[in-house]
Amino acid sequence: MAKAELFQKDIPEEERVFYYKSETDDPIKTDEQEKGEEVRLPKGYEFIPKNPFVKLYSAVLFRVFKLFGQYYERGYWQAKFYGREKLNKARGTGYVLYCNHTNPFHDVFGPAIAADRRIFTIISPVNLKVPGIGKFLPLIGGLPLGKTKEEKKAFHEAADTRLKQGNCLVIYPEAHLWPYYTGVRKFPAGDKSFTYAARNNLPIFTMTTTYHKRSDKKKGDLPRMDIYIDGPFYPDKNKSEDENRAKLAKEAYDSMVKYSKKNSYEYFRYRKSNK
Repeated sequence: MAKAELFQKDIPEEERVFYYKSETDDPIKTDEQEKGEEVRLPKGYEFIPKNPFVKLYSAVLFRVFKLFGQYYERGYWQAKFYGREKLNKARGTGYVLYCNHTNPFHDVFGPAIAADRRIFTIISPVNLKVPGIGKFLPLIGGLPLGKTKEEKKAFHEAADTRLKQGNCLVIYPEAHLWPYYTGVRKFPAGDKSFTYAARNNLPIFTMTTTYHKRSDKKKGDLPRMDIYIDGPFYPDKNKSEDENRAKLAKEAYDSMVKYSKKNSYEYFRYRKSNK
């Protein structure tokens, strides 16, 4: 079965099950992952473009992207967003938005619709190889993780800069995409992804996507979505950066678990394998 079919059309019920050994297993692998290939960034990759025309093109493209996303989210997925007003508490400052990772298309558009400003999303370099949209991801806010020491340094500086500019940094702390998953998995990197908020003394929010049966059958058994925004959660000025990372990671995880309990439909089933 083609990977996109999991999200673009209804599939037979008997095929909607994944047996896993670890929460870091990948139900969906890219072609590069299947071949065991490592995707690297082009030499001299610019995490923040310097060319003014590229900046203008990026700003225009993001507006088009967000406009299409409104139609896609509310039309295709019948998505309803709750709690967006909570973001008002972060006016005048950047913030980090942590999301559960359950749908590659929604995970691209959803945060852009939920957020009240420009978003920049941490992505794997392998996403740049996605046919069609891959080469446009950096222009609409994709920040690919660096591999070399120099790339990692430039990446962290770019993430901090985008936050200082008052933007929203989007992170998927579960790291691995599990289609339509109704729980919340432990964060493989622990609290490392909470460094950006901790060291910049910025608030975080969570965005939890939940799945429910549709009132009509036009798309078969495909679910619809309810999306919940929660926060803000702030670093404690009396704690160290390490302590704040742990604090924020726990608050984000607990928040996502709380809202994941609102799931009412398990379209794709996950079963722990004993083999």
